[in-house]
Amino acid sequence: MNDLADPVAGAPVARVAALHVHPVKSLSGLAVAAGMLGPCGLEDDRRWMVTDPDGGFLTQRQVARMALVTVARDPGGLVLALAGQGAHAVALPPVDGARRMVRVWKDSVPAVDAGDAVAGWLTAALGRPCRLVYLHDAGARPADPAFAPAGATVGFADGFAVLVASRESLGALNRDLSTPVPMDRFRPNLVLDGATPWAEDGWRLLAVGEALLRIVKPCSRCIMTTIDQKTAEIPDPREPLATLARTRRARGGVMFGQNAAVVRPGRIAVGDVVRVLEEGPSNLVAA
Repeated sequence: MNDLADPVAGAPVARVAALHVHPVKSLSGLAVAAGMLGPCGLEDDRRWMVTDPDGGFLTQRQVARMALVTVARDPGGLVLALAGQGAHAVALPPVDGARRMVRVWKDSVPAVDAGDAVAGWLTAALGRPCRLVYLHDAGARPADPAFAPAGATVGFADGFAVLVASRESLGALNRDLSTPVPMDRFRPNLVLDGATPWAEDGWRLLAVGEALLRIVKPCSRCIMTTIDQKTAEIPDPREPLATLARTRRARGGVMFGQNAAVVRPGRIAVGDVVRVLEEGPSNLVAA
């Protein structure tokens, strides 16, 4: 079956329980009722990024306090806020603004700087020099061709346009943990409900609302999963990674959730039926 298959033919396996957009990479996210799923993910997802003065990306891995900076979408830009520091509105940089190259892992990406005012606000908020940049060109960063379909792109997310997770898989993980963790530790875009635990390992092509998603690989997890997204504290530096290492270790790390590429853009919404158009063996490849 090809990527443009009729979604009506697919078996319904779940529903969309929640949608999350993270406008600024590694800052607080937003729950939304619906959104347009474009070539590089949900509308506004990870199109902004905090960098060091040299253009290297910053995340909660280096600055856990980033979790405490809230983000609100505003016509023409964003409003950032932090308890004790107030709010700061930042305008969308002009599309013809001067480009500067920033780095996300091994990728160099042309972005537009959002200016000195927000850089100063973020520097005070995070306690280290930083800048804020915006990605205008949704096609500027190809997704990893070793996994993603030809032409797939990604914004400032770590590797792929969409992260899919299921409530049932989180429930299975939490049954193995002494202290359960919430879904926000994993910062997914699509949270699904109604499937069996870990069923997503065998999904290959999904129809969701008007869109089609190609599942490309499991998502390897890092120390960000140990950070409480409400407090920026680390209650247990071992978990949930230690438990995932016992139950979900694979080539490339310990896995939770599935990365996906957008092969047909379209509008999706909470409550949409999720249909599987292609299935295969588990993609959790043993280490």
